[in-house]
Amino acid sequence: MNKLLGKRALVTAGAQGIGLATSRQLLRAGCDIAVHYHSSAAAAEALVTEATALGRRCVALTGDLTRTEACDALVAAAVQALGGLDILVNNAGSLIGRRSLAEADDDFWAQTIMLNLGSLRKVTRAAAPHLAAAAKTAGGASIVNLASLAGRKGGHGGSLAYSTAKGAVLTFTRALSAELGPQGIRVNALAPGLILGTSFHDTHTTAESARATVAGIPLGRAGTADDVARAAVFLAGEFDGFITGATLDINGGVYCA
Repeated sequence: MNKLLGKRALVTAGAQGIGLATSRQLLRAGCDIAVHYHSSAAAAEALVTEATALGRRCVALTGDLTRTEACDALVAAAVQALGGLDILVNNAGSLIGRRSLAEADDDFWAQTIMLNLGSLRKVTRAAAPHLAAAAKTAGGASIVNLASLAGRKGGHGGSLAYSTAKGAVLTFTRALSAELGPQGIRVNALAPGLILGTSFHDTHTTAESARATVAGIPLGRAGTADDVARAAVFLAGEFDGFITGATLDINGGVYCA
């Protein structure tokens, strides 16, 4: 039995990198999805076409998730288009840039925290009542938060603000799982390590750094967006399960909690 067939999912930053891979795998698993994008309009519209070919519903929605009203509008539009919400994948976030403690001024620090933690909080707050409503009839609902290995072990040089934000996502996940559990909403996180072939690492990781990191990975390779997406789909499917407040590490064995 396909537990995800007909489930309704919202994926933030779902038209590029890990988000795109997750959106595609959710569609193939039988979900109808609302895919949020900020700058990847063409990719989002292409995903709508892919969904139609699979016989699934997909709506592309844009918005600046650092703004509260945009987060509220995104969730409202997703619910209107899909008729409800069973799954939320909070994928939006970015390193922005590498800066040391001395180099990271207040504006940079606030921007990094807002993008990686604040936007997640705002979207989740808007989505929670809809997830709770779905849980009453479907036996549960699921939130999957994208964190990072940097939130576990601090990241490479210049990622202090980003690592702090992603560490906060892990704490937010644990705390929120306790708060929303009585409503039937399970909350889990993913902590990917080196995932090459994404705009994140294409922008912020040099080839030399990537080679050095891979050399220390027990499995001997970097991860792919699909490696993370498979884990996201698994946790999304645990809407009626017993896994909550957990973090699934996807790093090839370089870090084991």
